[in-house]
Amino acid sequence: MNTSWRNALRSLTGVGADTPDAAVPESDVVAMLGVVGPALLASSRATNDVESTLRRLAHRYGRNDLRVFVLPTVILIEDGGARSPRTAVFAASGTALRLDQADAIERLLRRALDSAPAPADVTSGIERVVSGTPRFGWPLTLLGHVLLTVGFGLVLNPTLTALPIYVLLGILVGGIVMVGSRITTLSLLLPVVTAFVVALMVSVFIRPLVHDDVLRLVAPSLVSFLPGLTLTIAAVELTSGQIMAGASRLVYGIARLGLLAFGLYAGLSVAGAPHASAPVDDRLGSWAPWVGIALVSLGYYLFSSAPRGSLLWILYALVAAYAAQLLGNVLVGAQLSGFIGAAVAVPLIYLAGRIRSGAPTAIMLTCSYWLLVPGAMGFIGVSEAASGAAGATATILQTFGSLIAIAVGMMIGGAVSRDVGAFATSLRRSRSEAPTA
Repeated sequence: MNTSWRNALRSLTGVGADTPDAAVPESDVVAMLGVVGPALLASSRATNDVESTLRRLAHRYGRNDLRVFVLPTVILIEDGGARSPRTAVFAASGTALRLDQADAIERLLRRALDSAPAPADVTSGIERVVSGTPRFGWPLTLLGHVLLTVGFGLVLNPTLTALPIYVLLGILVGGIVMVGSRITTLSLLLPVVTAFVVALMVSVFIRPLVHDDVLRLVAPSLVSFLPGLTLTIAAVELTSGQIMAGASRLVYGIARLGLLAFGLYAGLSVAGAPHASAPVDDRLGSWAPWVGIALVSLGYYLFSSAPRGSLLWILYALVAAYAAQLLGNVLVGAQLSGFIGAAVAVPLIYLAGRIRSGAPTAIMLTCSYWLLVPGAMGFIGVSEAASGAAGATATILQTFGSLIAIAVGMMIGGAVSRDVGAFATSLRRSRSEAPTA
């Protein structure tokens, strides 16, 4: 990905050296946008948000004549100011960035919008961020995946007998992810292979000892494969009028769920064991999900190499999202609880993002997506449908209904945050410009 960005820069500018601030070639700005755009998409930003950011950046560099079109896998920039108008095409990689990379990119863009450095400086800064190594080595990264598995297990299925299983599966799946993601051929089949191995192992070795639902035991360990974030962004794009981007991302998320469900169904079929059982009676108390959220926060921090000083802010975002969702469950019921959760959590996260010592808003929003989105619920529903279980269709429909509710809540929360922020900014300006007595 770094090579393609560098080649795009050289092909458009003809040089690789920095450009003086006094005379910035127009093509340098286009090339810079072609590097920034894919980085924002890889930071799990919706296409409408990426378009808005690129237009603001173009305006900051005096290029109001540029037209920007963003799709999940490609960015088109039409240069209408040139003598012969042309359209530059930039491919976007499907590899998601770590949290520390997303943080560095957002901070770099803040500086670019504030002081407008040379476009080549912005481009080289993005490339250094993308090619950077994780903050933590493989032992801490693996520990992060284990904590994520246990944490989501406490939120989704908090039973005492399941806790050691979550630890074991977290180690197994984390190791598979860390090794398989480095092999290109295996990485394409990783969801199917991992789901198959986990389902087979749980059905053959663990299921006879622990009388619990195999699907609910397996789902937390596959949290790194669940496309909950993808499905939520798709719903946001669809409700924002980004039809092509939202539809393509939605299809990708459904296909990802299908691959996981196929691997799980294949593992259950080979094992020849039923996937469901009588409910267990060793559920932990109401405190378990809150402990799970704390573990998820630490797991994200380690597994995604979150930036320094962001752990408490990640915990703040997750607690705000979960508490708001519980409030929504009381006020409007489980189906619409995600709407209340997003509508309340998003303004709280934007408010925290305005604190100088706080983590970037994108980091906190990304973490809250994972908790608000019922990705595990969709995975269980699709798997039950593949297994012929009763009520699976209703579960799937409830999942997509929840996704739409969350998307609408996020849009309302984001709009409220922007309007309040704009009002506060204008109020400060009017006070500073008012004549003194």
